[in-house]
Amino acid sequence: MEAVDASLLHGRPRRAVFLPTAAAEDGEDRVEYWLELGTRHFTRLGVEAVPLRVLDRKDAERDDLAALVEGAGLVYLSGGNPGYLADTLRATAVWEAVVRCWEAGAALAGCSAGACALSAVADDFRNPGRFSGRGLAVVPHIAAIPHFDRLARYAPDLADTLLESTPPEVTVLGIDEDTALVGGPEQWAVAGRQAVWRLARDGRRQRFGSGELLVLRSTAAAGTD
Repeated sequence: MEAVDASLLHGRPRRAVFLPTAAAEDGEDRVEYWLELGTRHFTRLGVEAVPLRVLDRKDAERDDLAALVEGAGLVYLSGGNPGYLADTLRATAVWEAVVRCWEAGAALAGCSAGACALSAVADDFRNPGRFSGRGLAVVPHIAAIPHFDRLARYAPDLADTLLESTPPEVTVLGIDEDTALVGGPEQWAVAGRQAVWRLARDGRRQRFGSGELLVLRSTAAAGTD
């Protein structure tokens, strides 16, 4: 995803802030993994790498950590548990700083759990019901399923469950690995080596490959709480 992240930073401040929050429940080793991965990745891109060690709501309410978001050209949410990530950040000083930065022109992105959390739905998909199930709703008309090409192996019923439980105005998208959906709020482009899938409630799946465009009309009220 280096080319994708480079494009997100193009014309924006050369400063990338990244949060390992979603991995907090997985232990210190996984948190350090994400912090080191992000540091190496953004350093290779020639930008200032700013790891933001927000692991719980106490961290997320710290004004000193929220202040580090200011001036970012890109804010990135990494992988782990989407429900934990969304419920930890929602209505906190750090998340409010992220939203302000995004509204001022920064790019906002996420992989795996981070992608889920930015959409309408963010649950603990292995243990449903542990969290609120609500995403941070930066894009309230989308529900994202990451790792879609591997879904049958580790969560074969997830797509059907999400389709059944998601309001009809929300579009459910499966995003393959090594693939990104870039743009918004209504016009999006696919980048990467695989595909994005639009899932219909009648079982149909529409494939969009690299370079193709999707138009996803928003009928739901926007919100970033």
